[in-house]
Amino acid sequence: MLLQAALAITIPLMVLGQVNGEWPFDVTTLAAPDGSITAKFVSFGATMTELWVKDKEGKARDIILGYDDNTRLLTDPAHPVFNPIVGRYANRIKNGTFSIPITKLPQPDGPNVYHIPTNDHDGQDTLHGGIYGWDRRNWTITEKSETSVTYRHFDAADEGFPGNVTAFATHTVENGGVLKTTVHASATEKTPIMLTQHIYWNLDAFQDNSSDILSHHLQVDSSRVVEVDGDAIPTGAFIDVEGTPFDFKDAKTIDWDWNQTAGLCGGGCSGYDNCWIYDHDHSTTPGVTLWSDKSGIKLDITSNNPAVQVYTAYWLDTPRKVVHGGPSLNYTSYSAVAIEQEGYIDAINTPEWGVDQIYYPGKDFDWSSTYTFSLVE
Repeated sequence: MLLQAALAITIPLMVLGQVNGEWPFDVTTLAAPDGSITAKFVSFGATMTELWVKDKEGKARDIILGYDDNTRLLTDPAHPVFNPIVGRYANRIKNGTFSIPITKLPQPDGPNVYHIPTNDHDGQDTLHGGIYGWDRRNWTITEKSETSVTYRHFDAADEGFPGNVTAFATHTVENGGVLKTTVHASATEKTPIMLTQHIYWNLDAFQDNSSDILSHHLQVDSSRVVEVDGDAIPTGAFIDVEGTPFDFKDAKTIDWDWNQTAGLCGGGCSGYDNCWIYDHDHSTTPGVTLWSDKSGIKLDITSNNPAVQVYTAYWLDTPRKVVHGGPSLNYTSYSAVAIEQEGYIDAINTPEWGVDQIYYPGKDFDWSSTYTFSLVE
């Protein structure tokens, strides 16, 4: 039985990238010298599996969702995308189709029209790079220290994207409760690249009789959100957030306008799964702030990306980690909030925006985000 289970995991792993003698679910632990932050990662998806920071009482809490058995990153049929690097193209692609140069409706088929396997909304679109995106591929460690790890992934025209892409993702922890992630990617021919880090946050870590993030405070420097249809695909328009449930310019609890959110995140959904466009560059100043009064933990996020997806996990249903009260209890709707630093969503099918997401030799892609933890004053 154990052999069968091992084969059930190893065979698809060999398909998804060479193991090369390294079990991709082995854990790498990074710890800041001052003890303020500890993070754990696995090579599969360059995924963060635990993140420990201190609350207002000085006690460390694991504030991200995940599994006790990290092989479930591959085998969990729900595939909630717990904390990996997502690519080659994050978020959704309408009809799983795009063209280079980009057009509004890439038809008819031709040498410059590409089809990616659809895996969302009953086959209406592609989500997070396809059935086996970067989050479900084996990355290889190229450098490692006590505070930093770098992973490499070679995408050999996977999932139908044109050309090959080589990516390096580096995770680093620093004194003062800081986590930094950077990704550099280069392509062999013209191809869309748009990445994110899909972290699910719960700053209470399911303590203090808390089971969701509805009382977390959120602030987003954005006056516009991308308008989407019932399949969460952009219409090409933007919504002015003023006077709507999307307005987080001034901090408020996530549930402040909760009774007005039905359908905002797509058909049959309540809460948020939307893309905010930043009003300013946030490479050095926070574009998003999240905090909990219960734990006293505050998170500031800086990023070189122009947009952020906020997802309140409506569709979530999978067993919790033991440290979060599992496995008898599940992560369910609103157990966490994913805050995904990204580009304009499906810009490769929305030419009216004038957003260029095509990369090629001589034009590389760079993604970076810094997560700084402190205590609520």
